Parts: sequence; C-alpha cells; structure tokens
Amino acid sequence: MYIKPLGNRVLIKMLEAEEKTASGIILTSKAQEKPQIAEVKAIGKSDVNDTKSIVSVGDMVLVSKYAGTEIKVDGKDYIVINATDILAVVEDYRR
Repeated sequence: MYIKPLGNRVLIKMLEAEEKTASGIILTSKAQEKPQIAEVKAIGKSDVNDTKSIVSVGDMVLVSKYAGTEIKVDGKDYIVINATDILAVVEDYRR
C-alpha cells in the first residue's frame, strides 16, 4: 500500500530509540527518549507552501517531539506531520 499525504503534510518514519547509552548502559523502554530524527517517505502537494523545496523523499529531518499522527501501514509504523513541524534537515547523518 502507498500513502500519499495531502496538502502541506509529510509522511515520515522515525528512527529507532537508542537502547544503550554512550557508556554502554542498556536502557529500559521507559527510559529511552522518543527519537526526533526521521526519514521522509512521502510529501504532499500544497498550493500554499512548497514543501518539496524544503525537503525531499529520503531526507533525514529533525521533527517536533510530539508532532503528528501515528499510523500503521503493512505492519510498519509511520507518522504524518505538518511540514511546519519539521525543524531542520539533518545532513551527513549516519544510519
């Protein structure tokens, strides 16, 4: 199934939360911070604001912490957010 966001919305896939600290301590799921970096999967077409000039499919972006609506498609978790909830494009991110 393919999801195409409408208007000024963007479909993103959040990166997994870190399971270890830098010093090697394993974190429980409650102690893990919600990730804020995501990969852009699809972009809606907006007449008001040209989202495509801001981000492209495949870009890694920094998003507002509790933004968007979570959805599940073909067993995978995605979030649909407004383009205004994208705070920055993350360059040279190592996945």
